[in-house]
Amino acid sequence: MGRISRKSCCLLIPLEGHTTGEAIYVKLEELFKLHSLSFERVNLIVTDGAPPMVGKHRGLVSRLKEHAPQMHALHCLIHQSVLCARLNGELKDVMDKVMKVINFVRGTSSTQHRLFRQLVAESADATHDDLLLHNDVRWLSKGKALDRFCALLNEIKAFLGMSKSKATADHLILLEDEKFMSNVAFLSDIFGHLNLLNLQLQGRDKTIVDMVEKLESFTRKLEMLEADISTGRLLHFSTLKKTAGEVTELMVDFIKGLRANFTSRFDDYSIPKDIIDFIRHPAVKPADNFSSLAKEMIPSLDQAALEMEMVDFQTTSVVRDALRSAETVSAFWVGLLGSEEYSNLKKLALFILTMFPSTYVCESSFSAMNVIKTHERNRLTNQNLENCLRIKVMSISPDIQKIVTSGRCHFSH
Repeated sequence: MGRISRKSCCLLIPLEGHTTGEAIYVKLEELFKLHSLSFERVNLIVTDGAPPMVGKHRGLVSRLKEHAPQMHALHCLIHQSVLCARLNGELKDVMDKVMKVINFVRGTSSTQHRLFRQLVAESADATHDDLLLHNDVRWLSKGKALDRFCALLNEIKAFLGMSKSKATADHLILLEDEKFMSNVAFLSDIFGHLNLLNLQLQGRDKTIVDMVEKLESFTRKLEMLEADISTGRLLHFSTLKKTAGEVTELMVDFIKGLRANFTSRFDDYSIPKDIIDFIRHPAVKPADNFSSLAKEMIPSLDQAALEMEMVDFQTTSVVRDALRSAETVSAFWVGLLGSEEYSNLKKLALFILTMFPSTYVCESSFSAMNVIKTHERNRLTNQNLENCLRIKVMSISPDIQKIVTSGRCHFSH
């Protein structure tokens, strides 16, 4: 099923046949016509980067831009941050071997898994009750699995030592290898930092301004992490420091590559950086070509009026006071809606702030849908599924007490 998401509603589009870009476009076109909507009102489409979405000729983005040239396209920022940390070479081999150990303990048999959990429960030093399996589809999976593996390392060794399986000898040799365990500890630390970033990027009300701020901050943190591990201080690599592991060139190179990936991937947000910077810091003087960039984004803007508004906007004390008292950047711009002034500036700000910077809302809604639509509920119709999902994801809480008291009750005789 495809999904259209807005902060106030949710629409499901059944895709019962092909899921090509053309098929998705046809379904979207039917839906927009049904609700008297226009593609020209859409300012941004966010995708997961899959070929049916971003294909050059027949991808959904290409088809939409044929009818709405003003529409911008963006690869989900959370998804991109995950792609930046893809493993290869020796570190990928390390991760694969860790997963083999975890799968051996958890997946060989239900009895073996149960015995391991019993051993962990009886351990006075264990901080967790089980290992976690890794799933590439889940954003936080790799970091959580590594963290749990390191936390239960002593229990894993003890359990493998009691096992009579031939494979345990190879696993134990691996866990006693200092170089291997240093790499495991390093991966646990670095993916811990990446998971923290991921959590900061998640959320229903995150704007593109919020997410750009977090991504720029993390890119700078990577410079600090590179210096920290290069000098051997390991202030930000607690697991590696605890295991007294050796810092290798492989670790330093991985962080350098990670920083290069973040710098290159997030150099262009499909929206001029100067525009985003101004929305985030309205008190700072924008670039000289600011009005031209804004005009390119929104052709209906009055460029001359926008430049005049900019001067008034940045010199009045009322705006500065409102900016200081606002809890967030979004709250500041929303607070200006009641004013009759700065119409072009407000139009530009709302254009940016209403953009979805990630697929988080869709991903979380799909998770909710999987809970609702189970094998036991296989007769659930598409319409009823949409209604159930809307109730689940909507932010409005019904006043049950008021509904009950205002209704008429029918008691059985």
